[in-house]
Amino acid sequence: MSKLNLGRGVAAGAVGTAAMTMLMLGAPLMGMPRMAIGDMLGSFLHIGSVAGWAMHGVIGLTLALIYAGWFATRLPGGPALRGAIYGFGVFLVAQVVVTPMMGGGVFSGGNISMIAGSLGGHVVYGVLVGLIYGEPAAGIRGASTAVYERRIGV
Repeated sequence: MSKLNLGRGVAAGAVGTAAMTMLMLGAPLMGMPRMAIGDMLGSFLHIGSVAGWAMHGVIGLTLALIYAGWFATRLPGGPALRGAIYGFGVFLVAQVVVTPMMGGGVFSGGNISMIAGSLGGHVVYGVLVGLIYGEPAAGIRGASTAVYERRIGV
């Protein structure tokens, strides 16, 4: 198993969270409902909107470090696929646990636009986290990894 690269994990989380946040804030421009998770967190936790958005950032960084520390070496495929799988898992947890906890209902109460937006945002987050962290999965090597290892003599 490879060692956690904290710097890459934080960078991956920052980029993934920023991209997901931009997608959520830009959702109305794409004909989708407003997805202001920071405002929802702030209201739910009674900490205000700014602190809610900060909490969203902390959650994104934390989830990226969880990916880097555990999932990057255990999921199949290349970095983008591993990240997408992880992002889908985070989406499921968000829709089955977090959204209902904040009053939005399981799978956003059946609101297809909200579900699609959440799925898209979480998968984009995961793909970016996977690509930026980029750690090869332990024991799972693709053809490109084998070619690279031959070139450098590993």
